[in-house]
This record gives sequence, structure tokens and C-alpha cells, in this order.
Amino acid sequence: MSEEMKPQPQQINVEIGEKEAEGIFSNFVLIAHSPSEFIIDFARLLPGLPKAKVFARILMTPQHTMLLRNALEDNLKKFEERFGKIKLISKEDGGKGFGFIGGEKH
Repeated sequence: MSEEMKPQPQQINVEIGEKEAEGIFSNFVLIAHSPSEFIIDFARLLPGLPKAKVFARILMTPQHTMLLRNALEDNLKKFEERFGKIKLISKEDGGKGFGFIGGEKH
């Protein structure tokens, strides 16, 4: 294919509202899925409290979830190349054992 016939990458303008630009802190994630969608709940769990509050729910197709995984892997690799290895805190290191988990909802 000649240079003139190659499809040009589409430029997408992204708009973000003031509220969304503030972001939401999450230290606890629940993931569920069906044959047609993934449901990702971003929650906040406070130490000493047995209840987490969901602050955002994202529904995605399996294909978009796979693309998200690929984008996260790529960005984590770039992050670690620039800033060094990310250390995960385990129970053995004195961690409390809560954080991001995955599970199937019924």
C-alpha cells in the first residue's frame, strides 16, 4: 500500500468535566462478568471498617476489557522503566490484606 492509501490515525478530542478531572481514589476493585460484558466496581475500603463504598461502576465489552488490559500492561511497563519496579505490599510485609481483588458476582 502506498503512503497515500494508508489509513490515517483518527484524532479524537477528549473533553473532561471539572468534577471528573478531580478523579476518584480507589483502593478496592470488584470485577464481575457475563458472556457479553465486564462490570468493574471501583470502591474505597477504609482500614478497620468492614464495608466498602463503590464510587464508580464501569461496564465494558470483553473486547474493550482486553484492550484496557493491554493498555494497562503497556503503561505499567513504561512506568517501571522510568521510575523503577512497583513493590506490592503483601501480608508477609505487614500489609493488611485488602485492596484490588477480582471475583464473580452472582
